[in-house]
Amino acid sequence: MKQLLQEIREAFHLSQERFANLLGTTFATVNRWENGRTIPGKKTQDKIVRLCSEYGVPLHELVMENIQKESAIPLEPDRILLYHGSKSGLSGAIAPISRDKCDFGRGFYMGTDPVQPLTLVCDFEQSRFYVVSINLTGLSVLEVPPNLEWAMLVAFYRGKMEPIKGTPLYQRYAQMAQGHDVLVGAIANDRMFYVLDNFFLGNITDVALIQSLAALQLGRQYVAVTGRACEKVRVEKEIPLSHLERLCLQSVSEQNRSKGISFANDICRNHRREGRYFDEIMSEAGGHI
Repeated sequence: MKQLLQEIREAFHLSQERFANLLGTTFATVNRWENGRTIPGKKTQDKIVRLCSEYGVPLHELVMENIQKESAIPLEPDRILLYHGSKSGLSGAIAPISRDKCDFGRGFYMGTDPVQPLTLVCDFEQSRFYVVSINLTGLSVLEVPPNLEWAMLVAFYRGKMEPIKGTPLYQRYAQMAQGHDVLVGAIANDRMFYVLDNFFLGNITDVALIQSLAALQLGRQYVAVTGRACEKVRVEKEIPLSHLERLCLQSVSEQNRSKGISFANDICRNHRREGRYFDEIMSEAGGHI
């Protein structure tokens, strides 16, 4: 955290003494922060976040740059660098034990974009952020392109297709991932999460959804769904999150969700009646919802 605090101070264009005055503390205290001997208390971290907002200091960019620097780890050519967030930290061997209503069902989730796991766990005091890697050699991998097929597979794993259980459409998605060790697909980030939910709720059509997928540059998630795949995952580094960083990430998550609401509303207006709604797709498959 010491590097981040120094970068925040420099973004204010202040000396350690003047930064101390701004925060109502002493030069010696700020000096100890930046030397890594102590860290600010939560109330002081709250104040730093507030002052950054008031003075237009780009705290999110500084936080992410700092995390990216800490995440820069050299890997062997056969390994893929990924990120994982945990609400209470990892313990024991890595296993496919997430909630079964996640995007691709029960598994161990990793992403190519560090922002997604960070915003998922930033509300939790004991949260941990990990840099991980996986070697796909010898594993069966299913890659799902970011299109309607992806959305329907997510709908299946989130339990949205239970009303048509037993139909050919339901069976298609139930069997799609069978026999694979790793599933790879787009991440429903904070903005896309709202759009996807609106599709499931019947507020936007499949055409609007596809337009959203094309407009948003989504990161990808790698989900180890078998024990065999989990054995190929390696934790490279654990990066602790400070109170300040969690506050910043919470704010970013809220902003992105707000943008998602506006984005979805614009798409809904532009593609008001093009394509099919989710319940229409379900009804065509023989379900009654």
